[in-house]
Amino acid sequence: MKAFLGIELGSTRIKAVAIDQTGKPLASGGFDWENRFENGVWTYHLEDVRTGLQESYRELAADYQEKHGTLPEIAGIGISAMMHGYLVLDEDNNQLVEFRTWRNTITGKSSELLTKEFGFSIPQRWSIAHLHHAVSKRESHVNDIRNLTTLAGYVHFRLTGEKVVGVGEASGFMPVDSSTNNYHAEKVSIFDSLVEEYNLPWKLLDIMPKVLSAGENAGYLTEEGAKLLDPTGNLKAGIPFCPPEGDAGTGMVATNAIKPNTGNISAGTSVFAMLVLEKPLTKLLPKIDKITTPTGRPVAMVHSNTCTSDLDAWVNLFGDAMTKMENTPDKTELYKVLYNAALKGDSDCGGLVSVNYLAGEHMTGFTEGRPLFARTPDSNFSIENFMRSLLFSSISTVRIGMDILTEEGVKVSKLLGHGGLFKTPVVGQRLMAGVLNIPIAVMESAGEGGAWGIALLAAYAVNKEKDESLEDFLDDKIFAGSEVTTITPDPEDVKGYEKYLSRYKSALEVEHTAVEVLANRG
Repeated sequence: MKAFLGIELGSTRIKAVAIDQTGKPLASGGFDWENRFENGVWTYHLEDVRTGLQESYRELAADYQEKHGTLPEIAGIGISAMMHGYLVLDEDNNQLVEFRTWRNTITGKSSELLTKEFGFSIPQRWSIAHLHHAVSKRESHVNDIRNLTTLAGYVHFRLTGEKVVGVGEASGFMPVDSSTNNYHAEKVSIFDSLVEEYNLPWKLLDIMPKVLSAGENAGYLTEEGAKLLDPTGNLKAGIPFCPPEGDAGTGMVATNAIKPNTGNISAGTSVFAMLVLEKPLTKLLPKIDKITTPTGRPVAMVHSNTCTSDLDAWVNLFGDAMTKMENTPDKTELYKVLYNAALKGDSDCGGLVSVNYLAGEHMTGFTEGRPLFARTPDSNFSIENFMRSLLFSSISTVRIGMDILTEEGVKVSKLLGHGGLFKTPVVGQRLMAGVLNIPIAVMESAGEGGAWGIALLAAYAVNKEKDESLEDFLDDKIFAGSEVTTITPDPEDVKGYEKYLSRYKSALEVEHTAVEVLANRG
């Protein structure tokens, strides 16, 4: 038997998954990590990338050994990671500045200028906005840039030596032309013209990775890459790779939402909804991302920087309190109890309100965040309403973005959900349906996440039949017969949330004041 390996570097966990050719998970491993806020920048250290890759692969091999015996031949590998951000290397492949992640909201002027000049929405977290920001600020490193990439592109390069990204990943880097599945040529020229005054020793195409589509070969594991991933020496060089993709693309694959008029929503550290379109949006919507599927189909993406981070912090606080009472809880059970309490709260949270912004939020105009909770003296302050308020808050900003698409006539019959918010059965799914007023479906496989999605792309690249599309491969060989559970919006949840949303929007004024008067300790 041959196995396919998928590794995804997520916001809080690096996960490795091995699957067979039918997509069945065989073993997994992981490594917990967290972003750091250093010198005003959200970042991860690249030495943690190396440690995380090795530890997640080591755990996967041990898990397979325990379940099945010796890990079989790896027939294909795929790398995925958080999209966007800024990671630049010099001609000797040395890191030039800290890795600036998607969570940063420091590129406002560049984002606005590029959006205007391109006639295309360029969010602050996009790599091209970070590049323009660094150039316009005359940062000392910009003349030395020889490789501008994303985290997925960086790891793929370290393992294969190839400077490439998948088209879905590329579409969160720089605008992509779906007719060519490559960077938009006109916008590349516009960027080069905008930075001409800085007399840079490179043009944009010189430093960007090559764009590949799903199913194309993206290189092979090198001897150096094999040692990086598996220092024991058991993993051999020569294994083919699929194009590296971002977590948005692997989320689409993991929910089989890559065909026109399908959509999915990923809810974890961040939350984003993706609607696959029959044709690209023509109107400029500055708060909506225009990206693509791993095959290049146009997608409207609604993105919110923060989803469960503040919620998780509160759950951890409750767990810590119990531990101090010498009653250390099982974490899964703690989440289950607290999440289910939310279903018993008042439909509008009894007058409570929470704003979960840990970082800036482009959708509502924040460059920084200050998580806060507020209530009036006559609010119904109970654990049920408190938890319901935290859950509502975690998905309120993405609702504001979805309203923009609704006003533009974009329709969706249901969304496929995946991510940490849906791990506790029913609760996240039901409340998400109420918040968005859209049926939310969850597949039995959705919990496998993006590492599974990129493993499927690796399997497709190796096993696809001649002219077999990714859509057909997923429909016929992976998801045929999959169980799907759908929850339709509860009218009381919808009615109660509308009251909460009004309160939430009012609380954003308080959030602005909190950002102004409460200094970020960094």
